[in-house]
Amino acid sequence: MPRDAERAAVPSRVEVIAVEGIGEVRPGDDVAALLQDAGLRDGDIVVVTSKIVSKAEGRVRQAPDRVQAIEDESERVVARRGDTVISQTRHGFVMAAAGVDASNTEPGTVLLLPEDPDASAERIRKGLPARTGVIVSDTFGRPWRNGLTDVAIGVAGMRPLDDFRGSSDGYGNALNATVTALADEIAGAAELVKGKLSGVPVAIVRGLAHLVTDDAGPGVRPLVRAADDDLFRFGSRDVVFARRTIREFSDRPVDSEAVRRAVAAGIAAPAPHHTTPWRFVLVESPETRTKLLDAMREAWIEDLRGDGFTEQSIAKRVKRGDVLRNAPYLVVPCLVMEGSHTYRDERRNASEREMFIVATGAGVENFLIQLAVEGLGSAWVSSTMFCRPVVREVLDLPGSWDPMGCVAVGHAAAPPRDRAPRDPKDFILTR
Repeated sequence: MPRDAERAAVPSRVEVIAVEGIGEVRPGDDVAALLQDAGLRDGDIVVVTSKIVSKAEGRVRQAPDRVQAIEDESERVVARRGDTVISQTRHGFVMAAAGVDASNTEPGTVLLLPEDPDASAERIRKGLPARTGVIVSDTFGRPWRNGLTDVAIGVAGMRPLDDFRGSSDGYGNALNATVTALADEIAGAAELVKGKLSGVPVAIVRGLAHLVTDDAGPGVRPLVRAADDDLFRFGSRDVVFARRTIREFSDRPVDSEAVRRAVAAGIAAPAPHHTTPWRFVLVESPETRTKLLDAMREAWIEDLRGDGFTEQSIAKRVKRGDVLRNAPYLVVPCLVMEGSHTYRDERRNASEREMFIVATGAGVENFLIQLAVEGLGSAWVSSTMFCRPVVREVLDLPGSWDPMGCVAVGHAAAPPRDRAPRDPKDFILTR
């Protein structure tokens, strides 16, 4: 439908009607059958609270330990404060407690979200006696705002959003970011007549027939922002744990500005004597990268031959460097000792250098964490430390710069494997 026609189709009146008398829903119930006498008309949009969908689909769990249920339903933890957990579900929703709900269910049980809310919405739609859209809704909090509202977690038979990008407003201003979350707006409106304590789990929204489609439509997916596009996908308490070593990268290009922002985080690390011991060499030229890695490889092979390794063993060991060759972007962090103190004995001079090395490591760790915040994976490889003269020559670095490994940077080709659990008690000594 042309954009002007869509605007003309927007009604001046919308009704929201509570559907009462549904009663308690139990596993195996047919939600669509419960709505046969609801007075539905073609063009209506039916908003169904996810709780009754979960009950009907048997998504009820005996859970004296709700914490375990939340962990099981979480794809990743985004933020944590005390007992409050914000996590991402397998559906891609970022929400409190992974949608695990202990309200409006029998004591000792919790409700889990439907396995596939879009499929649930489509099953209900197909069973209704009129041409309708269906929304499965759930309660969400919102960043920077107090209070809860209902949003769509499953959609069928309607357009879920309105994309105005590329059009102009009444003053001729180009709209570059205006995308209206229609399904969420309708879910929120329906909650006004459903409420939390009224026992009304379904509402009919009438007057938006221009949004209803003949087929299932795209579902809720267009409303879910991908984690890589979410500027707030990590909570402050969990951002350190977001850094994971990534050794396999996709061919998606790396935003050099994101790397530079990570450098800004790196140089915010603590350092001795108010110095700045960090330097970051951004290897952005493909030719330079190939020349560097070839030279490092030859130096490594020479060392291994001198150690007496067989050619077969050398080939196997050198293959470990493929992580750098396969990464779309390389960064060589370097240590400089400018501002360090010189002492009359080697003991203190050695300690001075170690202090600067620790500061450099802190800078690299900051850098790696910020790369994760930017949605980039990384692997810190030690190889440049074993052939510093070669690296300095290829990259034309000052003799005072000590390469401290090489960081492979890119977008992860697959989610990282789970890290083996570590108990902090095993690493603490109290005196």
